[in-house]
Amino acid sequence: MSDVSINQPVGERSPAKHLQHYIAVWRWHFYSGLFVVPFMIMLSITGIGMLWSNAIDTMMNREMLKVSVPGNSERDSLDSLQQSVSEQFPDATIKKYITPQTDTDAARFSVKIDGENHTVFVNPYTAEITGSRNEDESFYSVMNDIHGNLLVGDWGDRFVELSASLGIIMIISGLYLWLPRSQAQKLSFFRIRMMSGSRIFWRDLHANLGGASIIVLLFFLLSGLAWTGVWGSKLVQPWSSFPEERFKNVPVSDTTHASMNTGVVEEVPWNLELTKMPESRPNTADHSGVQSLDTVAAQASSMGLTTYRISLPQKPEGVYTISAATMSGDIKDPTQDITVHIDRYTGETLANIGWEEYNLMAKSMAAGIALHKGSLGVWNLWINTLFCLFVILLAVSGVIMWWQRRPQKAQGLAAPPRQLDVKLTRSFLAVMVVVSFLVPLAAIAILGFLLFDFLVVNRIDGLRRALN
Repeated sequence: MSDVSINQPVGERSPAKHLQHYIAVWRWHFYSGLFVVPFMIMLSITGIGMLWSNAIDTMMNREMLKVSVPGNSERDSLDSLQQSVSEQFPDATIKKYITPQTDTDAARFSVKIDGENHTVFVNPYTAEITGSRNEDESFYSVMNDIHGNLLVGDWGDRFVELSASLGIIMIISGLYLWLPRSQAQKLSFFRIRMMSGSRIFWRDLHANLGGASIIVLLFFLLSGLAWTGVWGSKLVQPWSSFPEERFKNVPVSDTTHASMNTGVVEEVPWNLELTKMPESRPNTADHSGVQSLDTVAAQASSMGLTTYRISLPQKPEGVYTISAATMSGDIKDPTQDITVHIDRYTGETLANIGWEEYNLMAKSMAAGIALHKGSLGVWNLWINTLFCLFVILLAVSGVIMWWQRRPQKAQGLAAPPRQLDVKLTRSFLAVMVVVSFLVPLAAIAILGFLLFDFLVVNRIDGLRRALN
């Protein structure tokens, strides 16, 4: 085991027992990294793409997205804009109106055409159609789809969730490996030794970058897990969701708020996705609507909203929904999130859900997801971009460390050797039990690791040679 010292500070050996614990934890860290590193790089690259998608979109589609402001600066009515879209796309179902963010932005209408999600851009001053595109094929949607499920649906979602769960294990094991226990380790703590050789340089870089980023990396993993199919939608999201029972004296449909999302793009606040929608109460026999887009927009203006979206009713008992949220990029302050449901026949406000109605977990996730998505401002955008680059460097440095430590004639992975007679510390195992309880796929990963290492690798000579 001559290479053990490579991953420890030069100049001092730890006691035998500590060394065995160190190598055992290192082995967990190593095998977790085999799975996690490709996903961390993928998540970082697609994350950067999503962060900068608006800038890329504006640069590539300026003629469609931007308009000239006329001299009188008076905007046309929303009903005229809606009519223009209906005339240009007679087979489209209009789902949503999105206000321009600035005076030079086009207004947007989300529509369904032949089952696909499209956005139609309209000059808000002249009602002229400036262009349209298939949102399911847009740059952001593709990046978001890869980021969330690798373009393969639920199976991809589970792999991403598993990688994030293993990432938590990597953080815990990495913290154990990073914290100094000897004088030599203390000399390398928060230091990158530039002149001690390539292997020491990359070891110090990886260890100290990882140690310094533990809290931030854990935040990104946990906030990202909120969207996954098991930990997010099956465990945390249901008991954090706004209860529809709080819609007092209002009928509730079987349709959830998630129906207002556009394809794979999440626009509805996290704690409302699973909540059922209220219903309108028709006051005429033929269900003819008496509210128009302009009258609903007037209500939004009376609430002091300037940038928002209006989801249109899709069935006779449907409602108009005014929403302004960081999730959809309408606003930058999650404490100003608001979702208002309006009866399509009477204009009555059926429900008004804002930050004050969120429970503690919902508030934490609203703020956390906004920070995760870079929605809080330009500073948030740049910090998240730098952190994504940071994670890529962390992953690449780990691979370089392994490659430099790996013996030249090694035929296998040159993993840290398995410690047959070592028992991990109670504190480390206790932490793993807690993580397993909180993050189910982490439990599966830990159990799978133990079974694979003890039942498979230990009994199949060829596999043991390949993985050791």
